[in-house]
Amino acid sequence: MDLAAKVNAICADPAYQEELISLLLDMTAVETTPNPDVAIMRDREAQVFQRIRTYLKDCLPGQSRFEDRAVSPEIQHHPAYSLLHFTKTESRPDGLPSEEVYDGRFNLLHCIDGEPSGGGRNMAFNAHIDVVLPYFPPRRNGEKLFGRGIVDDKGNIAAICGALKIVDALVRGGDVQLKNKITSMFVVEEETGGNGSLSLALDRELKKRYDSILVMDVCSNRIHPANRGAVWFMADSAWKNGNAPRNASLLEATAYGVLAMQREGEAIKEESVHPLFPHRPVQTCNGILGPFGNHPSGICGLVVFTVNGVREGEMEAAVRGAIDAGLAEYIETYGDKTQVTDPATGAKKVDHHLDIERTGEATLRVAVHGSTGHMGAILENDAAITKWAYLMRAMIDLRREREWVLCFELEDFDSSERLVLEGGQGFLPTHPIEAVQERMAASFDRGVKGYLAQAGTPADAIEFDVTYNKLHNAAFDGDADSPSMKNALAAGLAVGMIEPDMPVRGWDVSCDSRLFASEYPEMPVITSGVGDLAAAHSDDEHLFLPDLWKATAFCALYLLHETGSAERTVP
Repeated sequence: MDLAAKVNAICADPAYQEELISLLLDMTAVETTPNPDVAIMRDREAQVFQRIRTYLKDCLPGQSRFEDRAVSPEIQHHPAYSLLHFTKTESRPDGLPSEEVYDGRFNLLHCIDGEPSGGGRNMAFNAHIDVVLPYFPPRRNGEKLFGRGIVDDKGNIAAICGALKIVDALVRGGDVQLKNKITSMFVVEEETGGNGSLSLALDRELKKRYDSILVMDVCSNRIHPANRGAVWFMADSAWKNGNAPRNASLLEATAYGVLAMQREGEAIKEESVHPLFPHRPVQTCNGILGPFGNHPSGICGLVVFTVNGVREGEMEAAVRGAIDAGLAEYIETYGDKTQVTDPATGAKKVDHHLDIERTGEATLRVAVHGSTGHMGAILENDAAITKWAYLMRAMIDLRREREWVLCFELEDFDSSERLVLEGGQGFLPTHPIEAVQERMAASFDRGVKGYLAQAGTPADAIEFDVTYNKLHNAAFDGDADSPSMKNALAAGLAVGMIEPDMPVRGWDVSCDSRLFASEYPEMPVITSGVGDLAAAHSDDEHLFLPDLWKATAFCALYLLHETGSAERTVP
């Protein structure tokens, strides 16, 4: 039996599988979302780390050890540092200083010291334990596991841990002798910008332990030498000097800003010609509008607003007609997801686009439905905020044409004085991050000023800032023919994770890989991992167990190839 077959055989053992499933469910049962109470985060992170320690406690005795590597508050001086917005509250509007946020918090390292050898490389794994809101607990349904973080990214922590157990079994059986160093990094705060991995990437003493790194994230079990970039934007709008004119609104202006940013995103996509990204994964995602949405990079699935001043009869019919026209324009551009079946659930991606009901003598309530998910899967999903903006523009055009008095507001929200829009923009290595930031801010400015001009309102009536103080990830492209990539592709082929004719592409998403690639441009940085992007950050985040076994086997065989502990058996 060759080594790949032995790895797959261990993965197929029911006892091994149940033990790894138990680890994954136990980790996912601990909520590790961002929390303004840092003590809660510290406690929950420690709980997850303890589960990892328990699972690996008997793994490779005499060769392995755990280490709690503190998150350095000094990372606040690095350009890639992400501001700590999750610590802000009404009573603490400025948030907490980094020294307080990272006091007592750490990344967990699992270190293995094999026999030094020039025939391979010291290597590292990396995966993150934090998850996005809203949290929901794990459950199992046959070969499918559900839960927040089940794929992004605790499923990939399980894959790494399971791979180390496979290697332990092979060492105990005399099938291999480990060479060189292996460092597994289990990190905090990837979802809030990457500060956990940034601390490790800047750790020059730790860097002596690895010459390549495999970052595990939601890659559908594909292997990537490059990452798309991403920035999260926040457009914060208010009236100049607090003076709101009667013929304009912040909500309407923001709709025009959304549409302008979408157009600019399309222009950036058209310019994005790169051999590793022929599919041009450049997305403009609107994640939060006032009270609707949960995360800048999570597609918002619902926006509810009211239309006031609508009389029954001909006027209501005209307003409904404008809404239908706006929806038709949206569908022409982005497709009709009510006609698309979600392969994971068997249901429509979106059951229906709109609910419209009369809630008062002159009021219509409009609920705009979409489908949630990671911004990287926006083409497969449906963005409620963008759809809402199309409806708003159509109704504003109708109001201007008929000279009617129609007013709009988000449900149970007052946007008369201030309104915040948050989202993300993806881009390729073809564009510097600074240029993307400048262009997206300028496009929002054009949209708002275009609206104000149509309304006959001074161009400076609205004061707004478009900032990028949260995630700001540069894109990178690595060497697709590096020895580390060849080892990874060989491992993926040998365990049946990838097909022989599968082209090598950059990943459509941004993750902590870019921190290591930026800090060490000559080092091979590879991204792979289990889980479908469309499921990550979604309301039904889920993992297929057969995919987990392939990812786990891949990690084990790649480790053996990369360290020189086993020869590549597939070219």
